[in-house]
Amino acid sequence: MVEGGMGMPVGSVAPELALLIGGVAVLLFALFAPRRVQAWAAALALATVVVSGVLSWLMLRGPQELTFFGTYAADDVAVWAKLIVLGVTAVTVALSVEWFRGDPRHGEYYTLLLFSALGAILLAGAADLMEVVLGVLLSSATAYVLSAWHRTSARSGEAGIKFYLLGGLTNGMLVYGVVLLFGLAGTTTLSGLAAELPGLDRVAMVAGAGLVAVGLAFKLGAVPAHAWMPDVADGAPAPVAAFVTIAPKVGGLIAFARLAMVLPEDGVGWRPLVAVIAAATMTLGNLAALWQDDVRRLLGWSAVSQSGYALMAVVAVGKSPLAVPAMLFFLVAYAAANLAAFGVVVELRGRADRLSYAGLGKAHPALAAALLVAFMSFVGIPPLAGFSAKLALFGAAIDVGYSWLAVLAVANTVVSLFYYLRVIAPAFLEPLAEPMPVLGRWAWGATVASAAAVVVAGVVAEPLMSGFDAARLLP
Repeated sequence: MVEGGMGMPVGSVAPELALLIGGVAVLLFALFAPRRVQAWAAALALATVVVSGVLSWLMLRGPQELTFFGTYAADDVAVWAKLIVLGVTAVTVALSVEWFRGDPRHGEYYTLLLFSALGAILLAGAADLMEVVLGVLLSSATAYVLSAWHRTSARSGEAGIKFYLLGGLTNGMLVYGVVLLFGLAGTTTLSGLAAELPGLDRVAMVAGAGLVAVGLAFKLGAVPAHAWMPDVADGAPAPVAAFVTIAPKVGGLIAFARLAMVLPEDGVGWRPLVAVIAAATMTLGNLAALWQDDVRRLLGWSAVSQSGYALMAVVAVGKSPLAVPAMLFFLVAYAAANLAAFGVVVELRGRADRLSYAGLGKAHPALAAALLVAFMSFVGIPPLAGFSAKLALFGAAIDVGYSWLAVLAVANTVVSLFYYLRVIAPAFLEPLAEPMPVLGRWAWGATVASAAAVVVAGVVAEPLMSGFDAARLLP
């Protein structure tokens, strides 16, 4: 069932309501609790994520329809996106406990984290351009504050202000695009746009769709709105960097795919345009990362390149049956690997200099193994999750006649191996350069669990992909 959307079934947004109520509860706790128990806010946040995750899981295999008068999608793609974002949030909470232990009033941090996750989830389910704006603004406004959380750090402040300025520009462009499309079609629902846009003024349609695409590219960290990602990866608190380079990308990618599906191909020609953006994003990200000696900036540029690979699924959406399963599996693989990589940085207390990772394999074998697994999954080495994810993306692109994009993606993957090895080789082959103090058990456990998820997802890739086959992408 697709159209069931004339009512307002609260059950369709139960996970979102759980996050909202939990976020308010965490805020009230943080406001009134004494400083010595502020860390308990993490437990409340984790409980909120678990409740929201259970409610999301119960929605799987339910009716896939548009709800709230056609403005919100309750399809399996949205549900899987919720589960991915919630999983990322749970791991981020675990990475944050010891990182923020010295902050006397950090309880509010978890409220912002929950609300940022809520914004990403709303973006993934948005079937109305006004809902897209709401999701973008909620996830962006909270992410700005999270990125600049360390108020005494110049790097954190710089990351926050750059993030804010680029976000303000692209969010404004997004709103202008929404207004333009609304003026053309007389509606902001995606199903209404699909019915009304064909045959309308082509120039105005291209301009409106292009402005909305720039706003969504900002959430993805894709060209031309990618510049914030390496700065945030470097300057934001490391747990925040892990979260912000993943969660908004999940919502942004799915929103991008939903928008692409309703645009008339003969009027906009969006498929080759998205292919060009994907090619530019993956190439720029990999070339910029080649000679990075700062591991955190390297991870930021790597995240940019991964956005380029992800957009290959959007190129194929609507024409290839591989597109949606490939998109969802790639998001799972990328999220787990990125959490593992940033988890190592967190556990090593934010260590950034590439040369300071020398001897990591001798000092902390489990962390070195986690970093190796994450990087090799980014490259696409079997049997890790990244291999199956990229294989599916390449297949989807070839399926719709974009073989050149798949070939370029393979070439980019080979190039990326170089800069990952620049970090991994010293970690395993060189002697210990200096003592490597670690953060604590929570961060260590979250890092190892994320790396294990990369391996497990790779081993069970076939049943996972089969599970994603039933997921529909409305409208």
